[in-house]
Amino acid sequence: MAKACTKNEFDMLIDTVEKEDIRVKEYLDLAGYEKWALCYAQVHKGCHMTSNIAECINAALVSAREFPIFEFLEEVRLLFGRWNHDYKKEATCTFTSLIGKYHDILADNEALSTKMTVVLSTEYVHNVNDDGRYFVSLPPDEYCSDLYKPKTMLKRYNVHIHPLPDVKAWLIPDSVIADDVLPPKFKRPPGRPKGKPRKKTARELSRIKGKNTCSTCGMAGHNRRSCRNKPKDV
Repeated sequence: MAKACTKNEFDMLIDTVEKEDIRVKEYLDLAGYEKWALCYAQVHKGCHMTSNIAECINAALVSAREFPIFEFLEEVRLLFGRWNHDYKKEATCTFTSLIGKYHDILADNEALSTKMTVVLSTEYVHNVNDDGRYFVSLPPDEYCSDLYKPKTMLKRYNVHIHPLPDVKAWLIPDSVIADDVLPPKFKRPPGRPKGKPRKKTARELSRIKGKNTCSTCGMAGHNRRSCRNKPKDV
């Protein structure tokens, strides 16, 4: 339910919960759907972040990670410049209503809809009969988000990533040249960094310090050979 993208999907799931135990549904009602369910969230859905774009960029910069910081940043700039150019060119040369694979999905759905009976009402509004069920339909493009249309893609990649001249032609202020960048005073110790201490379980906290601990039951005062708590063979 927390990950449901539409309220119809959410309602189907909450009905299933109600049939299992109405007390759970009442508890969730009291908590407020807007606090934990995606489709009821009161913030913009763009805040639902993933790491997909970061993983995509990391995969494209595998070899560049071995470079010094200056050359690495230059590789990043060139990569983004190529992507900007290629995607903007793709949007410019696209004459369909949607971009790439989204146009293919729409075309497949249109092919599946050929079994339906369509009666024209106006130029843009139609009456559709799908095996006895009737719907009022608009052109398919009206149901598609603007995010998948070429005009939006052109706006998205309209920001230019300008090339840089040779380092010798850079105009660097004297204050920057005179500033010495020193390495950090902190020296990283060898080995893997230690993370936050793990929260111990109640059984671990109950162990008596200084006494033997059984590896079978976790209790103190004996070992696994003399353990009386180990499961017996049936």
